[in-house]
Amino acid sequence: MNKIELETIGTIITPFEKPEGMPIQPTGAKGVKGEIHLKNEYIEGLKDIEGFSHLNLIYYLHLTNGNALTVKPFLDNKPHGVFATRSPKRPNNIGLSTVKLDSVEDNILYISNIDVVSGTPLLDIKPYVPQLYEDTINDLRIGWFASKYENAKNKKADKRFVE
Repeated sequence: MNKIELETIGTIITPFEKPEGMPIQPTGAKGVKGEIHLKNEYIEGLKDIEGFSHLNLIYYLHLTNGNALTVKPFLDNKPHGVFATRSPKRPNNIGLSTVKLDSVEDNILYISNIDVVSGTPLLDIKPYVPQLYEDTINDLRIGWFASKYENAKNKKADKRFVE
């Protein structure tokens, strides 16, 4: 396997000091406030970001211990392939969340609806944009998740992916 080296661009700060008990998806983190502390050398990259209401955050799941190709996700007791889940126990420990951008002040982005552990290393920020009509998915299927997604709003994380 080829190795790729990435550098963090900042740190995500949230009220969650550990994974256990935090929301498992942004839908369960409505109103939860957080901050992105961007490294100073990346401030110029924030130009015009305040024009977007939401951001996609790509981050490193630094507390996940190892990986597994089959996992029992938080919303199901049956094992599934890791690529059919949003489990943090992934081969590359990369996470993705969509958050609301509340404001920007120098190198700090104030955000809402955040579902990650405080101190999480940030790899990238992309503005959230709706899919264009050419990209609309009319035949969307969400597999095993179809009967579980309503529970994502209230489900909290346990220790299963950090031990």
